[in-house]
Amino acid sequence: MTDIYESAANSLGLFSSPCLTKVELRLTCKGISDRDALSKPDPCIVLKMQSHGQWMEVDRTEVIRSCVNPTYSKVFTLDFYFEEVQRLRFELYDINSSHNGLKEADFLGSVECTLGQIISQRKLSKALLRPGGTVGKAIITVSAEELTGNDDYIELSFSARKLDDKDFFSKSDPFLEIYRVNDDATMQLVYRTETVMNNLNPVWKTFKVSLNSLCSGDHERKLQCTVWDWDSNGKHDYIGEFEASFKEMRGAIDGRQVQWLCINPKYRTKKKNYRNSGIVILNQCKIIKMHSFLDYIMGGCQIQFTVAIDFTASNGDPRNSCSLHYIHPYQPNEYLKALVAVGEICQDYDSDKMFPAFGFGARIPPDYKVITYLNLLCIQGLVEAYQACLPKLQLYGPTNIAPIIQKVAKSASQEVHTKEAMQYFILLILTDGVITDMADTREAIVQASHLPMSIIIVGIGNADFSDMQMLDGDDGILRSPKGEPVLRDIVQFVPFRNFKHASPAALAKSVLAEVPNQVVDYYNSKGIKPKVQEAAATDT
Repeated sequence: MTDIYESAANSLGLFSSPCLTKVELRLTCKGISDRDALSKPDPCIVLKMQSHGQWMEVDRTEVIRSCVNPTYSKVFTLDFYFEEVQRLRFELYDINSSHNGLKEADFLGSVECTLGQIISQRKLSKALLRPGGTVGKAIITVSAEELTGNDDYIELSFSARKLDDKDFFSKSDPFLEIYRVNDDATMQLVYRTETVMNNLNPVWKTFKVSLNSLCSGDHERKLQCTVWDWDSNGKHDYIGEFEASFKEMRGAIDGRQVQWLCINPKYRTKKKNYRNSGIVILNQCKIIKMHSFLDYIMGGCQIQFTVAIDFTASNGDPRNSCSLHYIHPYQPNEYLKALVAVGEICQDYDSDKMFPAFGFGARIPPDYKVITYLNLLCIQGLVEAYQACLPKLQLYGPTNIAPIIQKVAKSASQEVHTKEAMQYFILLILTDGVITDMADTREAIVQASHLPMSIIIVGIGNADFSDMQMLDGDDGILRSPKGEPVLRDIVQFVPFRNFKHASPAALAKSVLAEVPNQVVDYYNSKGIKPKVQEAAATDT
């Protein structure tokens, strides 16, 4: 087994390469073809990055309904490494379903480039390569901007009152767009609110933008704000506009409201008694200091790692060489490879390096419990315990993982009461098959999304894992059977077969890539700051 340990230990260097800078990418697209003669496309762009030969999804834009020339408000923030070739792929989809997932979407084509190319040109435009390899008419443009100095975010809450009514049989359906005016007089979309239907006095949802995105750190930079009446055909009606600056917005920090008159210039010119087309109100402006993953780790936050191993009968008899649990004298099975690769990373962020371990789906005499607590073990001890227990187990079933999630969630819920960033929980589930308690699992994940907890599921073997993708928030929003959405995306699912011929480092990087952001998102959303670092102890 030493080769596995050495390979996994080498993977610890994955995150040590220094990030040169962070960049923000913004996307526009022009000339998307109408595939449906009766309606315009509902485009969405998915950003993927190549990692060890695999295209891994990084993020995706919002869906813009009925639009052939979309400008997206979603901003992608990426780490730029000068010494690496970071290959990017932008995939364009026409979304057909109401939940914005990709399963029923039409793939329209893609554009590939490197992050270095985008940064060197600052704005890169490329024609869409359609399925089949032909060049399409649509053009995707990617603009890059370096994040410099200020990592603060701004939380803004807007509303409006007495907006002009643009609809004959109902009231306007208003949404607000905020543009930053650049030094060259061009305008960059910063944020687009949701649409509030049939309401002349809308209250839009609170949103966050980085100070860099909003005004490039220049508090007096002009912001162009426009209110529209949404129409389903994509031809939105103009209501009015106003100019603002972050300096003005700061007036709402102490609880006061800041107001602007929404003006339609044409009406002001033509109508003698024209006053305005409504009033837009900033109800709240809050500056949020964004802390990094390292801030929390160096402040004493421990990563509490738990592993759960599938011992259901579908794995095959461990004594048979075809079994996924077969212990080869020289070659570790997939369960061991995944366990060591991920565990070796996590143990460095846990002071005692001891992990709870569970088995599920097996029966052990004499009580024949389906969930088995293996012990509190280090990685090497866990490997040894796994090998030692296999002959004693009766592989059984079913593949129920909700009880495991609930066990870890119970521990994570105790951490919530401390209101400190002391422990964050990661549950690694290694399973060979489709989950049999999907409804309970969805409910457990939705509840766990409120806790300091992340879930990594690695699919072992060649089963059909298509249903597992639903648990990963990448394809729409996971909801409980009652319809409650996850508060945040905490699940990462990866089929091991995608990394069968790759190094343990590749698997570890893939399954753990989202964890730092999940840790930061949880604590920032709760307003929990890292503990102040104590003075470093002197080596004796």
